Amino acid sequence: MMSVAISEAEQDVAVEWRPLPTRAAVAWRDLADGFGKSWMWVALALQDIKLRYRGSVLGPLWLTISTLVMVVAIGVIYGRLFQAEIATYLPYLALGLIVWQTFSSIITEGCEIFLRERSVIQQVPIPFSIHAYRNVCRNFIVLAHNLVIVPIGLVFFAIPIDWHVLEIIPGLLLLAINGFWISILLGLISARFRDVPPIVASFLQVLFFVTPIFWSVEMLGDWQSIAALNPLFAPIDVVRAPLLGAATARSSWIVLIIMTILGCSVTFAAFARFRTRIAYWI
Repeated sequence: MMSVAISEAEQDVAVEWRPLPTRAAVAWRDLADGFGKSWMWVALALQDIKLRYRGSVLGPLWLTISTLVMVVAIGVIYGRLFQAEIATYLPYLALGLIVWQTFSSIITEGCEIFLRERSVIQQVPIPFSIHAYRNVCRNFIVLAHNLVIVPIGLVFFAIPIDWHVLEIIPGLLLLAINGFWISILLGLISARFRDVPPIVASFLQVLFFVTPIFWSVEMLGDWQSIAALNPLFAPIDVVRAPLLGAATARSSWIVLIIMTILGCSVTFAAFARFRTRIAYWI
């Protein structure tokens, strides 16, 4: 009887002194649990779109209409300034603007993923990563609405489509992954330093003009390498070029893959280190 009691006591001690999971393990579990709750962040993303256009007759179609109006207005003016053919310049401009709007919205809205959900984070025990998944999903829903005009433009301007169009699949996947880690990283920094969101918005306004969106890389002449190494041009090129029937620049894939690996690594380290402080910072 005494030996049985000793063995039970040893088991109790072993259970009591079980080592706690590391910060990296907790952070990884947060990311995995958040991804597993896809039904939640998809529903929240759809709700955001519905609330944004509640009471509107056309609803999310206003996204498509506003994009179409911007493309026509900018395309006619800049097409004449650059002396470019409208049949080739408008599709180039439209796809560039659509991808830029998606990526820039992910960045600006990613700054506030934790600040905007302050009450939820402080009251409901759900993974922090859900808010980043929700941000990416919401903007991809907007992207889907804007892409409605792409097939119409391709048919109207008689742009040939070949096997290069399949490159859009890994391109969109990498765009989503980069949008996710950017949301987590900027969300963390913005939760600690409230000046970050307006600073990021200001920088994006400048980057819009120095990124080949409404002008082509070839227009820089000897400075083409500068634009090719622009980290914001890479996600645009891997989506725009396949839809235009052109080959994506090799440098764009290299830059995007390097940005994905480095961004995910740095963000995971920061998320594991400061994850527990988010609720206190906000």
